[in-house]
Amino acid sequence: MSLSWILSAVVVFFGLVMVMKAVRMVPQGFEWTVEAFGRYTHTLSPGLHFLVPVYQGIGRKINMMEQVMDVPSQDVITKDNAVVKVDGIVFFQVLDAAKAAYEVAQLEVAILNLVMTNIRTAIGSMDLDESLSKRDEINAKVLVAVDQATHPWGVKVNRIELKDIQPPRDLVDSMARQMKAEREKRANILEAEGHRASEILRAEGDKQAAILEAEGQKEAAFRQAEARERLAEAEAKATQMVSDAIAGGNVNAINYFVAQKYIEAFKSLAEAPNQKFVLMPMESAGVIGSIGGIAELAREAFERQAPRVAAPAAGASPRTGG
Repeated sequence: MSLSWILSAVVVFFGLVMVMKAVRMVPQGFEWTVEAFGRYTHTLSPGLHFLVPVYQGIGRKINMMEQVMDVPSQDVITKDNAVVKVDGIVFFQVLDAAKAAYEVAQLEVAILNLVMTNIRTAIGSMDLDESLSKRDEINAKVLVAVDQATHPWGVKVNRIELKDIQPPRDLVDSMARQMKAEREKRANILEAEGHRASEILRAEGDKQAAILEAEGQKEAAFRQAEARERLAEAEAKATQMVSDAIAGGNVNAINYFVAQKYIEAFKSLAEAPNQKFVLMPMESAGVIGSIGGIAELAREAFERQAPRVAAPAAGASPRTGG
């Protein structure tokens, strides 16, 4: 009784094991390879599957989702012999489970070594300044090289990013001093250019002011010359009238001319600067006589003009009476 119970239990256990070996459920995001006596036959996609116990078995369980892998920090020597520390991150995805399972051993380790090697190659071909400023170019170079190398493994490398590039501390300090000097240089240049522009504008303003002042002086001189010309014409006309009067035998014209010049001379003396008093060594009767001569001259001129005005008036009355 006990032996039959033991045999029954063994049969039940064996049956359960066979059922578990035969019925397999692949989770979403994974693919499992199937081997028949150690040889790959096919790949199981996500879902429920049935296998032949003992004859078929599960080989490798491959993650088909996009995976992220950190690239550890490493020392890299640039083209100009500067040592920098570089780390990064890799995004990859398995597209062919069979190739990823059987074409390479330790897939993640292989991808990691490929990435680190190509990072050293890309940065080693650049100067320090280029490696710091052309990070996108480095990412693109490493991505193309690693993607081509992993293609036979059934892997697609989607993205490679350098997280940090750290130069030595003394080199960072030197770069900071260089940047400060460059900024001070630019500030001095801008200040000099501003001063130069200010001087140019000031010179232009002085030039325009001088031009306007010269034009004003030219116009004033022209006006003064015109005034002197008119004054000379008036003086000439007055002299001509006096000359005509003298030629006609009128001596009072001479008295008028002399009195006018006499008064103008004393006016000049009175208007002289710092002049507190004026000595007048002349006879007052002379000036009064000159003024009297002027009055007599004006009276005679009026008497000569009166007959000319009366003549047309006398000739007009016969025409009116007719």
